[in-house]
This record gives sequence, structure tokens and C-alpha cells, in this order.
Amino acid sequence: MWNLTGKRIAILAARGFEESELVEPRSKLAAAGATVHVISLKHGEIRGWKAGNWSAHVSPDKTIDEVTVDDYDALVIPGGQINPDLLRADPRAVAFVRAFAQSGKPVGAICHGPWLLIEAGLVRGRRATSYHSIRTDMKNAGAEWIDEAAVVDGNLITSRRPDDLPVFIDTVAELVAAAPEQRKAK
Repeated sequence: MWNLTGKRIAILAARGFEESELVEPRSKLAAAGATVHVISLKHGEIRGWKAGNWSAHVSPDKTIDEVTVDDYDALVIPGGQINPDLLRADPRAVAFVRAFAQSGKPVGAICHGPWLLIEAGLVRGRRATSYHSIRTDMKNAGAEWIDEAAVVDGNLITSRRPDDLPVFIDTVAELVAAAPEQRKAK
């Protein structure tokens, strides 16, 4: 297990997140010592999606308007079809993801989460993966789509589906553990 003590990780999510893709990274990264915050578009519970049905309710720790890239060492974007579709339509979320990637800090996106990377203009010329149904979207946005459990290209980590969560979480944790402390003191 990685030692992430002192690291702060943001999980950016909205209504319709794939339950396992938020809950498992939050739990495992926190167990490794990280402080993990769920960031959403507004206050109030957001509801997950599991096996074709609405599932867990999650209360975000902060809204997108209350955080900056400087507050965190890494960003995780869960999938589900609804969640990234709502996020990519929100200019604040797109700007946050773009700024995070441009900071050089690790950005992980799983399943349909890479839709947000596409919207932020981050996949052109990069190796990446995603859920198979958005493979064409990734290619059309200029990504070299790779069919692997986790693909790392610089500070971007992408993964295909919930079955890949163990590899995805380990890869995110590895990059976070290896990254120097980059947050500004408050």
C-alpha cells in the first residue's frame, strides 16, 4: 500500500456517478493516508448509479466554486454516463480539470470520465483509454486509444471500467506518492 499521508486528493463528481468509481478510490486513497474530498457543482447530496439503478447518496465536501487546483495534489474523475456528461457541460468543471492537468499534478479519469478530458482539450496527441463505447470520441479528439486497464501519459491516468479499479487506484496512488508536495501553503 502507498503512503499518501499529507496528500490531498479531489474527486470531481456530479449526479449519476458510477458508484464503485467514486466510493472505492475515496476509500482506498484515504486508507493510504490521503485526505480525499468529493467536489461537486453545488451543495447537496449527489446520487450514484449502480447496475442500471440509482444507488448511494454522497454529500460533497466542497463545491467547485470553493476550491482551487492549489488545494490538491491530484484529481480523480469517476465515470458513469450521466456524471461526466453533466460535468463537461459546466464551464467551471472544464476549467478546473484543464488547470489541474496544466499544473502537472496527476489527473485520473475512469470509464466515461475521459469525456471531461476531451472537453478540456487534454487528449490530443496523448495515449489514453476509456470505456469502449467512447473509444471513437477519444480517437476523434486526437487520443491514441489503448485497450489496457490503466494508461499513463505524463500526468494523465485513464482507465476503462469498474473491473480495472484496482489497477487504476494503484496507478493514481503511485503517481501521487511520487509527486513532490505542490500545494501552496494557506
